[in-house]
Amino acid sequence: MTPKEHDAAAVPARDPSRPASIRDVAQRAGVSPGTVSKALNQRGALRPETRNRILAASEELGYRPNELVRGIFGRRSFTVGLITSDSFGRFSGPVLAGAEDALGSGELSVLMCDSRGSAGREQQHLATLMGRRIDGLIVTGRCSNPRPPIAASLPFPVVYAHTPSTDLSDCSVVVDDEGAGYLAAQHLLGAGRRRIGHITGPLDFDAVNKRAAGLAKALAEHGVPLVGGVRAGDWTEAWGRQSARILLAEHPEVDAIYCGSDLLGRGVSDSLLQARISVPDDVAIVSTDNWSLIARAARPPLTTIDMRLNEVGRQAAGFLLQAIENVPAQGTHTVPADIVVRASTGYPYIDTTDHDRHRYHDFCIHSS
Repeated sequence: MTPKEHDAAAVPARDPSRPASIRDVAQRAGVSPGTVSKALNQRGALRPETRNRILAASEELGYRPNELVRGIFGRRSFTVGLITSDSFGRFSGPVLAGAEDALGSGELSVLMCDSRGSAGREQQHLATLMGRRIDGLIVTGRCSNPRPPIAASLPFPVVYAHTPSTDLSDCSVVVDDEGAGYLAAQHLLGAGRRRIGHITGPLDFDAVNKRAAGLAKALAEHGVPLVGGVRAGDWTEAWGRQSARILLAEHPEVDAIYCGSDLLGRGVSDSLLQARISVPDDVAIVSTDNWSLIARAARPPLTTIDMRLNEVGRQAAGFLLQAIENVPAQGTHTVPADIVVRASTGYPYIDTTDHDRHRYHDFCIHSS
């Protein structure tokens, strides 16, 4: 076998049914995707033979780069910043994954910075990103409470994702918290439940009040009262267990509970099972967030409201690309919630998220 034949055999065959990607070109030319991007966009100093090899591989594979991205970023830094206050990445992770999908497969870099909830640290990160000449910025956080604009004037566009700006002239993409509560109630009512309780997080979260309002609206439309009022506390399994015990002791007639998060839902489920109350036969549970690590590990797995943070990130990145192209959007744009049906409400288990919707590791994050 010749060296050329050996090299060809070592490279897995590409599926001819899908368009060639920048990674396919890089593999064929024996270089990195970044080097391919430089060659195709005529950036940087490359050896003529390297550039020619890349162009030949691109032509051979019929690779067609994303013309929108090339047109927008051909004269810029190929870099977008993301600032978050979500230290654990529970919410910023899906937002970033969705943004990366919209920004292109490897052709753009995302510089992610964590402010840890500190305004001073946030401004330091902003100064660093400005020094790197980013082309745009996405600002996100751990909750849906509005926040002040990150700065009065910046040389690049800014889009807010999940955590909206208080300035209504800014572009913000948000989740539908009220719709989440409404959807949960509709699902439980459709399952024949009529004695529904509600266990949720701290009242200083807008999400708590909006989800409770959506729940109350749907119940009122069917003439069904909320049992036991809104039980607000911490976002913890411990509060879920404690509040479930109290709720069922005071209102043993409860046949369903809507929980403001998956952690609360799992705590509620544990408490009911410990009390030998069957889920879902005696009490059905709907939780919120679709944090699959938690919801699918519960016994039984939790039916949950998916706030679709990936889609929030994808739309935010799309608006940012438009703004970079001098077509800015304004106002608040809401992403509707969805429901993931698992076993905790008595319906057949039809979870469609087993393929791991939130692809945290399919993108490259450069921290600054």
